[in-house]
Amino acid sequence: MTSDDLAKVWALETELFPVDAWPLSMFVDELALTDTRDYWVVEDADRIVAYCGLMCVLPLADVQTIAVIPEYEGRGIGTHLLRTMIARAIDQSATDLLLEVRADNPRAQGLYERHGFEVIHRRPRYYRDGVDAVIMRKVLIPSA
Repeated sequence: MTSDDLAKVWALETELFPVDAWPLSMFVDELALTDTRDYWVVEDADRIVAYCGLMCVLPLADVQTIAVIPEYEGRGIGTHLLRTMIARAIDQSATDLLLEVRADNPRAQGLYERHGFEVIHRRPRYYRDGVDAVIMRKVLIPSA
């Protein structure tokens, strides 16, 4: 993801996450943190159809965001993005990869579970509309 992508990504963000969309300034700030952040987009022709972001502040990495537009779901794009972030976290020598997911999103939770994430915590009423956040972790480098 580059600054040239921001208008399109933010339009998708507000469409896909109407209750919890990041402000545009947050995307701008995140892209400026090049030493600890990586962001990617997936395009089909000139259209952005998915995006994701990873924060890596050792020893931990954190999935900041991951989104695929509905008409492109089920094509393996989310899996590709998640695998990209896992590989990047491993390359950076992170020991664990964390994420939060809405408790009412079983499809996303299933994706994460299939890739070795386990539920470690639940934050009640975390999202603006009162839905809990499920905190998940994937161990990347087992402790000795």
